[in-house]
Order: sequence, then structure tokens, then C-alpha cells
Amino acid sequence: QVQLVESGGGSVQAGGSLRLSCAASGRTFSSYAMGWFRQAPGKEREFVGVISRSGVSTAYADSVKGRFTISRNNAENTVYLQMNSLKPEDTAVYYCAADSGRILSRTPGEYDYWGQGTQVTVSS
Repeated sequence: QVQLVESGGGSVQAGGSLRLSCAASGRTFSSYAMGWFRQAPGKEREFVGVISRSGVSTAYADSVKGRFTISRNNAENTVYLQMNSLKPEDTAVYYCAADSGRILSRTPGEYDYWGQGTQVTVSS
């Protein structure tokens, strides 16, 4: 089993920045690609970005490309989501997730483990 815990959420003004962290338990963190998703009230869970097991490859949703950056530190079992130029549309609960598959996935159903989420609120 893998346990994931997000932190770093909060309230910021439009144009501001925030960095989310996801701490993972277990000895096999490097065996998982790590994704970030978000979910606004009344909406489906939405792909934000994903980083490969080694951290060499990343993929992002068009809505955040150029503004958000995913990184990971396998030695510390931690993945990060740096969010810049935040917009009110970014307001959501943000989740990290672990995927044991061989392909970088944008689909929530393909991820094996999920954190509990952290709230991000962006005001105009």
C-alpha cells in the first residue's frame, strides 16, 4: 500500500503562486508515476499533470501548461506542484495520485492510490 498526503493549499489572489507537496509512504515510491488532479464543486476530477518515475518526463493539461510545474524528489518520497500565475479558474481541491502503469496517464481511473486532497482558492 502507498499512502499519500497533500499539503500547501490555501487562499491566494489571482496572479499569485503556491507550491503543493505530496508526501508518500513506502519504499517503492520511485516505481510510480505521480499525477496531480483537481476537482471543483459539481465537476469531474480533472487532470492537471503527471511526472514519470524518474522525473525525466512530464505532461500537463493545456489549461495549466506554462504556469504549473511538477517535480519530484525520490530520495524524500515527495512530489511537488509549483503553481504560478494563478487564476480563479484554478480554484479546486487538488489531489496527488500514484500510477504503477508503464504509460503516463491522464485518466483518474488508471491511478492506484490517492491522497485526501488540499484546497486551493484563488480570488480575483
